Amino acid sequence: MKDGKTEQSWQSLAFIWIGSMISVPGLLLGGTLIAGMSFWTAVLTALVGYGIIVIGMIFQGIQSSDLRRPTVQVASQVFGEQGAKKVIAIILAISCLGWFGLQANVAGVAFSQFLALYNFTLPVWISSLFWGIVMLLSAIFGIKLLSWLNYIAVPFLLVVIFYAIVVSVSGGGWTAITNYQPDTHMPFLTGVSVTIGSFALGAIIAGDYSQYVRKRSGVAKASFIGVLPAGLLMIAAGAIFGVTSDTADIISVFTQLGFPVIGVIAMLLATWTTNAVNAFSGGIAIVNVFNVSKEKETIAVAVAGGIGTVLAAIGILDYFVPIMNVLSAMIPPVAGVMIASYWIIQKGDSASWQKVPNFNWLGVLSWFIGAAIAALPVILEFFPNAPQLINQPLIGVVISFAIYYIGYKFTDKKAVRENIDD
Repeated sequence: MKDGKTEQSWQSLAFIWIGSMISVPGLLLGGTLIAGMSFWTAVLTALVGYGIIVIGMIFQGIQSSDLRRPTVQVASQVFGEQGAKKVIAIILAISCLGWFGLQANVAGVAFSQFLALYNFTLPVWISSLFWGIVMLLSAIFGIKLLSWLNYIAVPFLLVVIFYAIVVSVSGGGWTAITNYQPDTHMPFLTGVSVTIGSFALGAIIAGDYSQYVRKRSGVAKASFIGVLPAGLLMIAAGAIFGVTSDTADIISVFTQLGFPVIGVIAMLLATWTTNAVNAFSGGIAIVNVFNVSKEKETIAVAVAGGIGTVLAAIGILDYFVPIMNVLSAMIPPVAGVMIASYWIIQKGDSASWQKVPNFNWLGVLSWFIGAAIAALPVILEFFPNAPQLINQPLIGVVISFAIYYIGYKFTDKKAVRENIDD
């Protein structure tokens, strides 16, 4: 948060996205997909899902790059300043910091289990608290430290993943993978939906990082190169491990290979690089909610991340998972409204952008309707006897986009007619 308007190369941004994609959830997603489809279908599913995410990241990222502002501030036109701060920023803050706490807890559990292999007992809450603090410090010191963290972590993680893949496919493993047929069936669109949902938040908060990149082409290159190759690698790796090792847990995989130390280092680095992004964007959202001054941004981020870390340490965040799943479904429609305004109505011209004071009710209502429809399938999962609907995050995006565009055209024409009558 100390960086202000620091310039950033597209290569540096790409490394941040690679670090976000090389994550434990990515491996687990590959294991989830392979449980319901063949290997190549899982890879195709990942390509389509992440491809859609990249398109959203490019649209969102370029807005912030053009305007030199983070996501919530860019949204102050379509939602109004208060709408962006009090509605969108709160949702982003809860989601980012909530997942930050959960991932810190994942790292804590993994580290405690690793130490137990050597007969050393470390309570999970202490381990979670320690790693949460380490990850939070990365976010506090800003975008430059995140870049250096990923420069170090990403090459190591790539080598580790590739090594595990090579060992897994040797000795007949590749034949088992290509001939694999799951016991259950997952529809292709369901797999795409799950893939989109796994990184939908990243598409919305892309502007928090792209604001530092000067050129539009740099934002596009960083999004494409940073997400697709790494995302496909993690899905493929998780699927391969799921077939050959019956688990997508990287620590279990390397324990089976006889290298538990490498496994736990990979787990911690993968969680760290992903979680630093959550903390950084969560901090930006908190700053906007409470109108924190520039001089106190770092303190605000530290306090907010510290709360998330403490909640992770005491395990209370486990009860928040259903709520965060609902919020995750409600976030993508934000992009629908912002894309309709900036790219269709304003034709991507930054000179046409301006803040709207208080609330822009057309934007808020457009988002709310799309978000409510997108969140309905997730909410219905809480009630086993209720009819279950397929969760499709793109539905909310399309609906919010259409409502805002049509509503704007109607209100704009109405305003023109009123001016003529006057």
